Amino acid sequence: MDNNYTVLARKYRSQDFKSLIGQDVLVKTLTTAINTGRIAHAYIFTGIRGTGKTSTARILAKALNCTASDGPTANPCGVCENCRAIAAGQHIDVLEIDAASHTGVDNMREILDATQYRPTNGRYKVYIIDEVHMLSASAFNALLKTLEEPPAHVIFILATTDIRKVPVTILSRCQRFDLVRVPVETLKKHFAWISEQEHVELSDTANELLARAADGSVRDGLSLLDQAIAQTGGHVDEAAVMDMLKRADRGVVVDFMQTLLSGNVATALAKADEIYTNGADLSMLLTDMMEWTHWATRMHPSLRIGENQNTPYTADQRERINEINKHVTLNTLSRIWQVMVAAVPEMQASTNQKQCFDMLVVRLMHIADMPSVSDILKQQKIERPTPTPVVEAKQPEKPEIKTATDLADALQSAREMMLYSYFTKNIEISEISNNTISYFDRGNDADFQQRLVLWLNNNTGSTWVLKKIETSHQDQTVNEKTKSETIADPMVADAMSLFENAEIVGISKQ
Repeated sequence: MDNNYTVLARKYRSQDFKSLIGQDVLVKTLTTAINTGRIAHAYIFTGIRGTGKTSTARILAKALNCTASDGPTANPCGVCENCRAIAAGQHIDVLEIDAASHTGVDNMREILDATQYRPTNGRYKVYIIDEVHMLSASAFNALLKTLEEPPAHVIFILATTDIRKVPVTILSRCQRFDLVRVPVETLKKHFAWISEQEHVELSDTANELLARAADGSVRDGLSLLDQAIAQTGGHVDEAAVMDMLKRADRGVVVDFMQTLLSGNVATALAKADEIYTNGADLSMLLTDMMEWTHWATRMHPSLRIGENQNTPYTADQRERINEINKHVTLNTLSRIWQVMVAAVPEMQASTNQKQCFDMLVVRLMHIADMPSVSDILKQQKIERPTPTPVVEAKQPEKPEIKTATDLADALQSAREMMLYSYFTKNIEISEISNNTISYFDRGNDADFQQRLVLWLNNNTGSTWVLKKIETSHQDQTVNEKTKSETIADPMVADAMSLFENAEIVGISKQ
């Protein structure tokens, strides 16, 4: 059965630089380069999904091969044979390669062999390699030489969502462009324009919800708009989008946070039950609560930032947040934020999100009720001690160091925790005698010897010499010695026998 419908993300895909939204710096740089003849032989576009990486690659391929002008043009006509073939992904000289399914060196060798032949219909052969970070190490190595000095008729355009996985040797051979997240206001204008073209009624509130849910991705936003139109039959309002996204109304979130901060556990849990029964996604509700906490913190009077019109809340909702902030400290908001951030992975891993969310509500309410450290100190009655006669301070005894354990204890007593931690985990002591220490350093820290000698000389009253051994004698570190002694203890052995596959993972001295 024929299906002539084209989803909005494909139907309204950018076809020229003018229609590429939210990437002004990229557009200006590429158009200037084309107009001045400074066309590079390799480009790499990076950014989150749906920001226009592949679309930009196709537009650039059109600009290089458009036959409406005598040479490359920043304004491809879109109607000539080359432009239409490139837009349809059918041009013989513009090859789009999915690196996820062509990861091997053999695939890359086939591509590179074809670069030696001149283009058939266009001025340039353009190779667009999408998700290039998926190539294997050998495929990247095969690409290096050709990418650095390709034939004059070849242009490489690489695209990736994970630039960190692309070797530096590849990046250094390309002009890099980072495509930014498209701002909410830009997305709203774009969605409103598309709604007009599609004869769809899209309310301002619904438009803002879709634009924020898109999280900077044009494709994600258009997919959501497509879904909303299909769900409502062309009358997209706030309620429909809320129901589709399984999000609670922001007014409901403000009510819920006000209840949480009031300290009434029973009311808060009843409110959570009501929201859950109405079909809200609890993970999304937690995200909305974090959004509320973030904006409440930014709007808090103690920060003196003033009214923020960029908040996603209406004027009356902002007024309610300001009222709540009069009774909530910045410290409380910060603690609530920390608890909610920690709860995100818990919610994702939980098999019963409702139970997890209820426990989070109880935790948040107790956190909100807790006094701050400054309040606790104010409530305590600090009694001034009776003055005592001044006596000459006793000089601390200098540590006597004869074994590795003696040195570890001395470092711990002196609260030299970084030295102590490194010494007990990494240092094998072969011999300590006559203020001379022979040791092997497993961690090979170049500064350890200097720091330990300085500490020993300053705290023992003697001059020490440290001799670093290049080969390990398989001596135990202090931690290993302590663990082996503990395991040998009959009481510990009896305790270990009670638990199957038990092992000692740490020992602390009380």
